[in-house]
Amino acid sequence: MINPKYRRLTFAFFMSLFMSFIMSMVITFINLGFIDGFIGKWMEAFVKAFICAFPIVFFVAPMVQKITNKLIKEEK
Repeated sequence: MINPKYRRLTFAFFMSLFMSFIMSMVITFINLGFIDGFIGKWMEAFVKAFICAFPIVFFVAPMVQKITNKLIKEEK
């Protein structure tokens, strides 16, 4: 298993992986439709999206968590 000290890195990796995989497929389909070579175009878009998404999630997720914690009322 992965050491708990790598929790943030592991979270950022998987969140960006799944989000960029799904979103690149949706956007590629919206822009091109289901054309010949769709999978190749999708994978090209996915790689580019993941390269951007990983550092964004890594650095932005802690801020989002703080904002969420401020907005959510704790039950007593």
